[in-house]
Amino acid sequence: MNKIDLIQALKESNHLSRSEAEKIVALFFNKIAGALAKGDRVEIRGLCSFFVKKYSGYTGRNPKTGEKVKIKPKRLPFFKVGKELKDRVDGLDQEKRYLQLYWNGDYLDSSPA
Repeated sequence: MNKIDLIQALKESNHLSRSEAEKIVALFFNKIAGALAKGDRVEIRGLCSFFVKKYSGYTGRNPKTGEKVKIKPKRLPFFKVGKELKDRVDGLDQEKRYLQLYWNGDYLDSSPA
C-alpha cells in the first residue's frame, strides 16, 4: 500500500471526494512530521510509535580515501511496531484474538474473521 492507495481507501470508505481524502492524509503525515521535527514522540496505540534518536558528532573515515571526516551531530526518526500490529502480521489466530478482545471488553467493535 502506498499514499495513493491510502487516499483511495479513505475516499471510498467514507464517501469523500479525492481532494478531501488527500487533505486528510496530508494533515495526518504533516502532523506526525511536525511533531518529530520538534523532537516529540508520536504514539498510535496498537499500531506503532515514532520517535527521534539523537546522535553526537564524531570523527569518521572516508572509505575510499581513508581520510578523516568530521560527522556532524544529527537526529533521525525511528519507528517501533506495536504489539497488536506484531500479532496481526505474525498471523495470530483470529478466533483467539476475538476471545482476547471479548475478555478485555473490546468486543463491541470486533468480530471473528
